[in-house]
Amino acid sequence: MSSSSLERLKALTSKLEDRIAQKRVNTSAEVSTVSDTTTAVSEPPEKPHVQEKTTPVSKPEPMMTVLVKEENAEKIREENIERVHFLYNDLKIFEKCPDFGTIFAYKAMNLSGIGLKEEDFGVIREGKYIQVIAITYEPDKNGKKKAKNISLGYFGKGETIDPNLKNKIIEFVLRWRYEKAFQNVQHYRDLLAKLDRPKTLF
Repeated sequence: MSSSSLERLKALTSKLEDRIAQKRVNTSAEVSTVSDTTTAVSEPPEKPHVQEKTTPVSKPEPMMTVLVKEENAEKIREENIERVHFLYNDLKIFEKCPDFGTIFAYKAMNLSGIGLKEEDFGVIREGKYIQVIAITYEPDKNGKKKAKNISLGYFGKGETIDPNLKNKIIEFVLRWRYEKAFQNVQHYRDLLAKLDRPKTLF
């Protein structure tokens, strides 16, 4: 702000303060005149202000510090496996993998023909066929492990698939991955148990 603008602002502020002071003087004079000629009406005394008791609102715990209790995690895991087993039968995955107990031996599971990423979740890929693909690693002739794709279920062209069937296929793959994540957690939990570490931690 320039010095001239600042000076003008100061002058205006000064005038405003003068007017407010003059108004106060006039008002007090009028009040004293009225009190001389009329009987003052007493107002009821103000009630003492009592501060209301308020319950402090507790802040929610940060997501990373809230741990699922072990018994709850096990219950969730059991229910998840039950649903995987149901879908395994419903989608006839047993035709390619007869032993349900071995279905989690695969390293990974993918779905071709339907998007599973955040940006294309559930979207049918045009002209593609729907397949549940299991991935395993097997040694080649040189003994080097190589990824191998195994089709666990073929469901035809994407454009003609029933929406209910599509949802079950997606659910099967996601719930399989969910159990696989539990197994990975258990693996690292078992490794941590072998260490000399604070017992307050899980």
